[in-house]
Amino acid sequence: MAAEEGKRADAKLFHLLYDLLHQVEALSNQEEVELRSKIEALGLEVTKVPSKSADGLDELEIARELDKLSAKLDGVDEMIFSAMAADPQVQSLLSGTADVWMPVITANTDERRNFTASIGADEHQVIEKHSN
Repeated sequence: MAAEEGKRADAKLFHLLYDLLHQVEALSNQEEVELRSKIEALGLEVTKVPSKSADGLDELEIARELDKLSAKLDGVDEMIFSAMAADPQVQSLLSGTADVWMPVITANTDERRNFTASIGADEHQVIEKHSN
């Protein structure tokens, strides 16, 4: 169940990233080859099947792996800020959606756990509202 929710969250994030990429390209009339390749590489990392069984990993090992992935996102973070500095329209677009993508890019292990837990709680509240 948690894996399925994670896949939905990943799909939602990547859909947003590609939408933002298309909007940036449309606004700048330039193909963002480097940014596109970073998003694709991130997608491959997210969907990569671990070499070890997840059951065999302890919490500390999982935290280290998540921190490695966070470090890989630093490049994306820098690219976003440089794009924002270069074009006011890009700045407006990215600032307006930062609440969705920024926590994912900048989160450390503990923040990711809290973020995931809050998403689960929010989904539970939405289900309760719709069932009443």
